[in-house]
Amino acid sequence: MNLQSILESLLFVVGDEGLSFQQTMEILDIDEQRFNELLDEIQANYKSENRGIELTILGNRLKLITKRSNKQYIQKLVELEDNENLSESALETLAIIAYNQPVTRVQVDEIRGVSSSHMIRKLVYKNLICEVGRSETAGRPILYGTTPMFLDYFGLKSISDLPDIKVEVDDSIKDLYNSKYNEEKF
Repeated sequence: MNLQSILESLLFVVGDEGLSFQQTMEILDIDEQRFNELLDEIQANYKSENRGIELTILGNRLKLITKRSNKQYIQKLVELEDNENLSESALETLAIIAYNQPVTRVQVDEIRGVSSSHMIRKLVYKNLICEVGRSETAGRPILYGTTPMFLDYFGLKSISDLPDIKVEVDDSIKDLYNSKYNEEKF
């Protein structure tokens, strides 16, 4: 069992949220001494010039970030992407936020079924969405909503001008719903 590999995978999956020290120790089933040893090992591994990411500690949370030395190349990528139209993934993420705002990244992830961290960063950078507050749920995650630029981009006067969503549901799903929720109540 390669704990460095597992920790790297975990940090990749959680994205911007990072992992608390306690979460990491619980998931990896290690004590504090082994945790500290693991941090030293993985940080030494990331010091290599051949690595493009590094492990950072912010408060009591671990996060993977890009190396500052690569900043100019990341800026070029963002500038290239800025000149492109919105991708299907970006539009999907934007629609979820627009119709469900205010919404957390985790809620967007649950609806999309994949991590939305990168898409949310891109949409914030393009000023189509912004942070509108913090949720009252555990951890107080960031709530996102659309911006006036979003309205301009799509030619809307207000968010209420968004088209209604029509969802077609298969009859077999309706039957399953009706049978499950029309059962005799105790």
